[in-house]
Amino acid sequence: MTSQLHDFSPGILPSGLFWIVKVPDSAVQISPDGSSLHIHLEQVPELDAFTFPPGMGNGITLFPTVPATASFDVTYTKTGNRRHIRPTSRDPLSPFNWEGDMSDATNSGTFSVTYADGSFSASGSFSSSGNFGEMGTERNGSFVRDGDFENEADDAAQWLAPRQSPRSGTAISPMSANQNGELRNTPQLKGRFLQWPAR
Repeated sequence: MTSQLHDFSPGILPSGLFWIVKVPDSAVQISPDGSSLHIHLEQVPELDAFTFPPGMGNGITLFPTVPATASFDVTYTKTGNRRHIRPTSRDPLSPFNWEGDMSDATNSGTFSVTYADGSFSASGSFSSSGNFGEMGTERNGSFVRDGDFENEADDAAQWLAPRQSPRSGTAISPMSANQNGELRNTPQLKGRFLQWPAR
């Protein structure tokens, strides 16, 4: 018995950017209290590649790909209290150069993918229940302001408080501190899940 890998993605741009699709404002609905967010997309152009990387999004590819479209509905729901994250690097290209308000969250939804010629399709549902998830707002890179770096130590007690992992029940600290008690926005690895700031 043989199996085939399907890797649906929008391709890799010449800049190196991949796994990113611009979502129009009309596809996003946020609840009035900000506790949930729903995204609905239909017929998003994709490429199905049978190896990774899938090739270039501008039509240049080193590997065979098949044109396809994807549609999905996904709902994100906050499940925890808001945490304010402060940047810990002034390098605009650093993954630690971001500021925002984040809350634990779950997501669930449905998806479907179809080849342009109709020769293959798949659909299903998904849920992050029991796994790590976050939702919130952020500024990163050149949008981070000098004032975002101030008063880091004042909020240390609040942001260093451990929270419970929904999967294992063990404490996860979303932030770590150096010897001076300054906040550090660092990736946390727990089980199979990597907590890393979104870019």
